[in-house]
Amino acid sequence: MKTRFFIMAISTLLVISCSDDFLSLTPQSSITNANFFTNKDQFDQAMIGAYASLKVVFAGRASWVMGEMRSDNTFYAFNDGNRGPQYLDMEFTDNFLDDGSSEIIPEKWNGCYVGISRCNKIIAELSSGDKDYLSQDDIDSMIGQSKFIRALLYFNLVRYFGGVPLYIAPVSNSGDAYQPRSSVNDVYSLIIDDLNDAINKLDSPTFPQVGRASKGSASMLLADVYLTRQDYDSAESQLNSVFQMGYGLMPDYASVFNLSNENSSESIFEVQFQQGVQGLQTDIPYPWMPLSDDVGLITGFQGAAKYAGWNKVTQEMIDSYESGDTRLEASIEIIEGTGVVENMVIEEVKSPVGYTTPPDKISYAFIKKFLTPHSMVYNTGVNMPIYRYSEALLSMAEVKNELNKPSEALPFLNEVRSRAGLTAINETDQSLLQEIIAHERRVELAFENKRWLDLVRTEKAIEVMTNNGEYLKPRNSFLPDNSYVVTPDKLIFPIPDREIQVAELEPNP
Repeated sequence: MKTRFFIMAISTLLVISCSDDFLSLTPQSSITNANFFTNKDQFDQAMIGAYASLKVVFAGRASWVMGEMRSDNTFYAFNDGNRGPQYLDMEFTDNFLDDGSSEIIPEKWNGCYVGISRCNKIIAELSSGDKDYLSQDDIDSMIGQSKFIRALLYFNLVRYFGGVPLYIAPVSNSGDAYQPRSSVNDVYSLIIDDLNDAINKLDSPTFPQVGRASKGSASMLLADVYLTRQDYDSAESQLNSVFQMGYGLMPDYASVFNLSNENSSESIFEVQFQQGVQGLQTDIPYPWMPLSDDVGLITGFQGAAKYAGWNKVTQEMIDSYESGDTRLEASIEIIEGTGVVENMVIEEVKSPVGYTTPPDKISYAFIKKFLTPHSMVYNTGVNMPIYRYSEALLSMAEVKNELNKPSEALPFLNEVRSRAGLTAINETDQSLLQEIIAHERRVELAFENKRWLDLVRTEKAIEVMTNNGEYLKPRNSFLPDNSYVVTPDKLIFPIPDREIQVAELEPNP
């Protein structure tokens, strides 16, 4: 579907597309602007629809292909028996061979604009006419939540694509359907304005949380925006605000990802999922499992994992963990077996600590941290973290160091390391501490779709990914010579071809 369809259709029939997944609404044919948004329940349903849009953007295929596989954290298991387009698109993205014809990239693009359109409609309806069935607190809260979601989605777009079209009001006619690309600065200006308003309108978090945006999540997002823009003074101010809101680390890293601890005091914001028949589930981590006719030893369900073999942890990533780091076993497991990579027979699940593949076996490094108990195949309820308190701590460590206050950075860094069972860092050389903090972010936030964006933000992407290509090519003979040629134009993704053709958007280099 083209962006025009998403924007115009959803601006008129806001929540129809999410009714199967999240809502029980009146029949689709009867929902119009005239009979919707007439009571508080309908606004609540619209807010659920806005949050639902985050599922695709932050836990769909494009999220981990573009955020993790694009980086040096993960790779893929080459499947010589299936060379279909949906597989090639993921391989090409990983190998820096993708272009605007990819079907991966529009998933990210369209998913963001679906959510933006829903937020625009809510904001417009709340800002027009009397709403005597809503209190001012209700109005402020929903506007604040909508602006947080809109800012989060534009922040995603601008980092992956550069300047993008800005839609800040519902599209009501064909003349408004296609907007030209705005500058990067203009996109960031809207993001910052939205978040400042959201911070003013939203309440501080209460625990346990309910999975919605709060003053804390808006402040953390704004701090991340300032960190990305290298406005370290402003980032420091926002992070100081976050530290006053009652967040804290859980004692044990592995427990952060238990279903019973979702929306805990360590969670600043996470996308909500729920296993069951309501349509609220996610299939993560099934695509990340090994290619096998039977993954029952991992999942408890006999049979193959469809579309498996993706987001495979690299050995270099495993080796990057320090000795004694408890996050390694909490994040990764090794699947050992026999056969060939296209269809291994899984025999054992082993710890990655000190693991070496026996000569008569094959192995597969598997992302463990999101594997939670579930009662139906392909149907899990694990939430996807967007911001955790540990990231706030590491962001403040980075900010303090960039402000030439390395000694002040150490307590924030060491609080995270202590939880992981590691000794304290005493390094105060600014450049060396930069590398230490970057490494700490890599292992603490592993597989949470942060790594590629961090590499670009810190201007390390070309160096790190060129080295990663040099590491992978001798070990994977199927990689072509022109893979991992990482040039500045590869730091953002191509604008989808259909947007260039239909909306006449200017392409990226």
